[in-house]
Amino acid sequence: MRFTPQFLDELRARLSVSEVVGKRVKLKKAGREWKGLSPFQQEKTPSFYVNDQKGFYHDFSSGKHGDIITFVMETDGLPFAEAVERLAGMAGLPLPAVTPDAARHEQRRRTLHDVMELAAKFFSETLASRVGAKARGYLADRAISPATQLQFRLGYAPPPPERFALKEHLGKLGVSVEDMIETGLLVAGNDIPVPYDRFRDRVMFPITDLRGRVIAFGGRALEKDVPAKYLNSPETPLFHKGDNLYNHQAARKAAHDGSALIVVEGYVDVIAMVTAGFPGAVAPLGTALTENQLALLWKMADEPILCFDGDRAGQKAAYRAADLALPFLAPGKSLRIALLPEGQDPDDLARSGGRAAIEEVIAAARPLADMIWSRELEGGNFATPERRAALEARIKELTNGIRDEVVRRYYRDDFVERLQRTFSPDGGRGLGGRGNFRQGQGGGGGGRPFQPRGFQANRFGQSFGGGRRGGPPGPTPLPSGPYQAASPQLAASPIMRGQRSAISRREALILQCLINHPWLLHDHLEEVAALELAHPEAHKLRAAIISAFVNDHYHSPDPEEQAEKMRGDLEKGGFSQVLQRVESAITTAAVWGAREGAARDDVLATWHQLVALHRQWHSLLRELKDAELALGEDPSEANLAWLRDVKARIGEVDGTEALIEGFGELSGRFQKSV
Repeated sequence: MRFTPQFLDELRARLSVSEVVGKRVKLKKAGREWKGLSPFQQEKTPSFYVNDQKGFYHDFSSGKHGDIITFVMETDGLPFAEAVERLAGMAGLPLPAVTPDAARHEQRRRTLHDVMELAAKFFSETLASRVGAKARGYLADRAISPATQLQFRLGYAPPPPERFALKEHLGKLGVSVEDMIETGLLVAGNDIPVPYDRFRDRVMFPITDLRGRVIAFGGRALEKDVPAKYLNSPETPLFHKGDNLYNHQAARKAAHDGSALIVVEGYVDVIAMVTAGFPGAVAPLGTALTENQLALLWKMADEPILCFDGDRAGQKAAYRAADLALPFLAPGKSLRIALLPEGQDPDDLARSGGRAAIEEVIAAARPLADMIWSRELEGGNFATPERRAALEARIKELTNGIRDEVVRRYYRDDFVERLQRTFSPDGGRGLGGRGNFRQGQGGGGGGRPFQPRGFQANRFGQSFGGGRRGGPPGPTPLPSGPYQAASPQLAASPIMRGQRSAISRREALILQCLINHPWLLHDHLEEVAALELAHPEAHKLRAAIISAFVNDHYHSPDPEEQAEKMRGDLEKGGFSQVLQRVESAITTAAVWGAREGAARDDVLATWHQLVALHRQWHSLLRELKDAELALGEDPSEANLAWLRDVKARIGEVDGTEALIEGFGELSGRFQKSV
């Protein structure tokens, strides 16, 4: 949009600087000027001045200076055109149209925006009504509070047999069927005699543009037997899904104010991230990240963080994002990749571990170069010079795709160093130096079987690891499979329950009791099946234990024979490595009742203690989440006291666990003495 000098002068004349600035800064009269604290940086003594007569502001602390347009651009992170549009709205000044056709087009868009706004209000009112009880229950189960529902303007589309609820409501307000069809609210076609509501029995997530206007909807089905779990509005004059992001407007402001820009997969993930204290969260709209969305991200931040699930699907999404971004990298413009604990999405992690858990994951985000390097080495066999040369050629091909010459050169240098550290036994000479790589020549040598130095195979048979032994570690590729904790504290905490490296000691002891004493299942089978085990491998192992017991009821009177048979059945079922990880998760050998050879009474006492402790722990975790949510909504002394009380009781549970170990140690010594 083009703005003439006359239009901009009229805008400045209608709005005083103090009026615009006063919406963000508390101003006090100071002679002919106004003064206040700087909106650009922290200060205790006011050094920010506004002069309406001269039409400018000046901040002595930061040196920033400008008029009302500059102020809106600086404080809200808006480009020039959008800042002018916002101020024109404040001033009641119509925006100039370039041509009569453009004016008609703009008027048509305003009409469609009005239709979408009416639809959003209808869905919101339906959610709050008696009809919306089921949807409110779903949102409560996802820990989305009523305040958050209002913040994101969530709604509900009425369930069947209603097919025309929205259509009839908007019709009564004077909206034409043609407008409803054009905005994608109705389904129509040559084979559809009567257009009907597109969204039915779905929780509704309004999608807005950068001016906060509703342009589309995403609907989450509440029933399982529907063709699409999520349904988005179709392409319309207002909405092109590859050109928009969910929560774009709020995230742009948050990123401008210094928050991290984090890309997650879905609507609920964004809401969970924002609720946990990460207002710069956005999501694509039902598709993989597009070039246009990538450009939008880079307008908001130099290095957005892409946050993917830690499973294979999440890793593939990370690889796709890396391939998409690589050609468009520019000086200072890149991506970082964060992988979540396996089996968890951002919503799961936010509810189980809160802000601290998410901060750990974000802190462990890896550079884009690490992701590409990891992908190229993943599962590779580099036993011959030809295979290593093929790897080098592939990396050269990738780096050649980077359009910016400077970034391309630095990527080449970086990958040369990685190749030299990984493959060359003499510290870098085996690849023939950097020059050979740039010319596409192969390197390496030697006829012995070769695996990259310092690399180990993970459970997928993929490689990960660091640099040469005895030298500085190389750039570590992003690990394949589950997310690796950024700190030992996180690795040992319950929020990392989705990792194979983080089976809790309590769950491991419960499983060890069942493996070493299968006779427990005769009387406690239902109790075992109902236990809330957090770790996915614990789930699988528990299922295998139950299956082995049900198929052969372990009637042997000798407990040791039962234990030996159970271990044999599990190993035949492919659980050898899981059994080893259960053993390694038990950092103390003092719980005698869980070990082989323990007396029956000790086993039963230990079992009851472990199960009770385990249930109490999960109950307290749920209460901790409730207390944290309550404190976030109402930071009162009562809620703060509640949070402290829950944390104190969690500490008592930890103390009880220590007592179990202590009593177990005494029992073990007694058994050995007997």
